[in-house]
Parts: sequence; C-alpha cells; structure tokens
Amino acid sequence: MQYKVYPPTTLRTTVHLPASKSISNRALIINALSLSTLPIKNLSDCEDTRVIIDTFNSNSNIFDVKAAGTAMRFLTAFLAGMEGEWIIRGSKRMHERPIHPLVDALTALGAEIEYLEKEGYPPLKIKGRRLKGGEVYLSGNISSQFISALLMIAPLMENGLIVHIEKEIVSKPYVQLTLSMMKKFGITAKWEDNDIIIKHQDYTPVSMTVESDWSAASYWYAMTALSDDPDAQVTLLGLEKDSWQGDSAVVTLFSYLGVSTEFFDKGIVIRKTKERSKKFFHDFVDQPDLVQTFATTCCFLNIPFLFSGIQSLRIKETDRILALMTELKKLGFVLKETDIGMMEWDGERSFPEVNPLIDTYDDHRMAMSFAPAAIRYNSIIINDPKVVNKSYPNFWNDLKSAGFRIEKIE
Repeated sequence: MQYKVYPPTTLRTTVHLPASKSISNRALIINALSLSTLPIKNLSDCEDTRVIIDTFNSNSNIFDVKAAGTAMRFLTAFLAGMEGEWIIRGSKRMHERPIHPLVDALTALGAEIEYLEKEGYPPLKIKGRRLKGGEVYLSGNISSQFISALLMIAPLMENGLIVHIEKEIVSKPYVQLTLSMMKKFGITAKWEDNDIIIKHQDYTPVSMTVESDWSAASYWYAMTALSDDPDAQVTLLGLEKDSWQGDSAVVTLFSYLGVSTEFFDKGIVIRKTKERSKKFFHDFVDQPDLVQTFATTCCFLNIPFLFSGIQSLRIKETDRILALMTELKKLGFVLKETDIGMMEWDGERSFPEVNPLIDTYDDHRMAMSFAPAAIRYNSIIINDPKVVNKSYPNFWNDLKSAGFRIEKIE
C-alpha cells in the first residue's frame, strides 16, 4: 500500500502529540520491577509499547516483540532476572540486530541465555533467575538501550551493579532518562566519570503521567520550516520545558532552520521565522533519532550540512544512513558518508526520478521524515505508510487535520 500526500496551502493547526515511547517503555519495566499497582497515565499507544504490555499480560512463555528493538533489549534483561524459562523473538530484521553485548553482560552477572539461531543475535532462550550482580564493562558506542536495560534491573541484583562504560556514550540522554525515572521510583545511583554504581535496593511504587514525545514533535518542526505559509503556526500539546527527553534539543536545533518555539502551560507553539543558517553542522551522538528529520529538512531547504556522531544508525530498524542516501538520491540530493559516523551534503545535486516512490524500510522514521517533502514537491508517495504505528499511530490523521490531503493507493 502507498499514500500520496498533498500539502495544505496554509499551516495552522493544534496537535495532540503521542506520548513518549521512550518514557512509556521504561515506565512499564520499572513499574513491573516495583510490583506497583499504581497507574501509569497517558501511556503511548504505539506498537513498541503495546509489545511490552502484551508480554506482561501474556499467559505464554514465548514472546514476539516484532520490530521493537527497545522491547527486545529491555525484556531480555527483565526476563533474565525473573524465575522461569522464556523465549523471546522478533521480526526478520530484529534477528539481524546484534544483542551479544547485552547478553554477554547479563551472563557475566549470572544469567543463563542461549542463542536459538545465529550466535550473537535473537531469538533467545532465557532461564531466568535472581542475578548476583557485580561489575561489567560495556562500550559506550553501542546502543544506549543495552546500558539502560542493565540499569533498570540493577537494584534487584544481590550485589548491585557497577557498569564501567568505555568510549563515548551514544545517546547519553537516554541513559540519563533511565536514571531519572529510576530516581522517581526511589532508586539512588551514582554516575562517577565512566562508572555507574547502583547498590541493591527496592523500588518504591509511584503513579506517573507520561509526557508527549519530542521525537514526534520534530516532524511538525520540519513541516513548519518547509511551509510556504509565512504565518505558519503549530501548537503541540503535552510537551514539557524541562523534559528528560534528549530530543527536546529540537527547540535549539530548529531555531537554526527558521522555526521559533514558545512554551506555555500545556505545550508549545512553533512558528516560521525568516532567519536560518546557510550551513548546518551538528554532532547527533545524543539525538540519533533526529538525523532523518534534519537530513531531509536541510536538503529541502537547500542548506548544506555535515552530521557527525551517527554511527548507531547502522543498527536501527534499518541501516538509516544507507536508507537516507538512497531515498534522497531519488529526489536529486547526493549525500556522502565522509567517515565513520559522519554524513555530508555539500549541495551536490543529480537528476531526480520522474515519479519517485519513497521506500520506508520497515522504519517509522523514514515515513515521517519524508512526508513533509510534499510541501516542496506538491506531492510525495510513501510506500508502506503504516510503519508509523511503531511510534506515532495517529500521524496520518494528524496530517489530515492540518489540511494535508492523503490519497490511498493499493
């Protein structure tokens, strides 16, 4: 299935953004570890979060996380510390995403985990038990979800946990998010230099409300930046000024691309401005999920860019670096990977395809980062548009409410 997306003539809308997937998934794991019966309000209704909810509600010991990488990492650690025998599997792509750094660490802490197919990759067979804990070493330049998965189960280990982190941490704000949420549930942790220390202790059940998703907000920033409406204005509800989410950096980053942000008690108002940079440089090591949004927006605004710190994009839902280079080439933009973890567009153009079809590679962020292209090209065709269900199920309906016209092509 395909969607052909046509832009509105003006952009003035209010959007109820989805709840943060990152906060929702951590809240579910921590809530379960605290044996809490208190509510988590405003949980995300995305596919990734539903996978965790379905796992906790299941009567089976075999779990399918589909394409949910966060669920695979978090549940692997969670189940390793729970009495019982478990099998966890996922989609074909999930079985191509390495998990051995997490499994090696868990094994060193007393877990018993077996690879059922390819060594180092899901699916996994887990014999859960109370973990002894101790010390582990993890490279910081792999997925931060491995670190977060270990941290959340650390308080329940007999001897607590010390994580020694080697090299620069990719997506450091996500580790800080995990520790902030653990603190909300009563856990004390120390982060000294490259070591995170958590002693054996009990979680305290608390109720909480999940804030809206700053990653989802980025697509509306892109639409505002690209809009031909000089008075473009979008109200995004549920976002907090002092957010734990690393992707709240969009406030600053999009100010360089011609979008201003005003906070109020229920969220933010973003507006198009006349000022924007002639070139854009940024190290995305702390915000890798924003790379696709900024790559497409910069190209469509004709702003050359140089991105660094994007090495983790190779092991996401797809190889996002290759996917971006391939799909933007269809629109006539020649991107280059200049070094490991670096991507550049220096303004080089090529002949675009006559009727380009944007492939999404089972990746929600590919669909949502290319949808704003409709504003620049009068229309854009997106293949497999339902992939947005992974994080933002109401994305296409929100576009319709904002005046976009969407034609379904079977």
